[in-house]
Amino acid sequence: MIRYTLRCAEGHDFESWFQSAEAYDALASSGHLACAVCGGGGVEKALMAPKVTAAKAVAEPANADRPLSRPANPMEAAIAKLREKVERESTYVGGKFAAEARAIHAGEKPDRPIWGEATGAEARSLAEDGVPVAPLPFRPRAKSN
Repeated sequence: MIRYTLRCAEGHDFESWFQSAEAYDALASSGHLACAVCGGGGVEKALMAPKVTAAKAVAEPANADRPLSRPANPMEAAIAKLREKVERESTYVGGKFAAEARAIHAGEKPDRPIWGEATGAEARSLAEDGVPVAPLPFRPRAKSN
């Protein structure tokens, strides 16, 4: 496993683990990397400094009780809280989002909160037709790095 510091096109810095350098290269070249903060693309490796610790710190890590991953700032904490609420209170419909949203809006399916994926064209078409939609600042966990 290898950890890289990454930066998106909007300037957000975050870290992510990859199976290998080749795994990172494959994901980056296929456009499957997204910002952990804003969900945007244009993710590239950022300048990294090696993490050097004293022998005592390695033997007795000060952060042993800290989770492996936690929000780095208040914005990431707010996004994590929003993700938890969305996942708890709505149904993930995946790539069928546009069709499901239209069916609910037309009264063909029961009214319920849903979330999923739509192309930019599908989202614009939904909004133009008066179907209430909004982008989320995160991707489904299965599609996150």
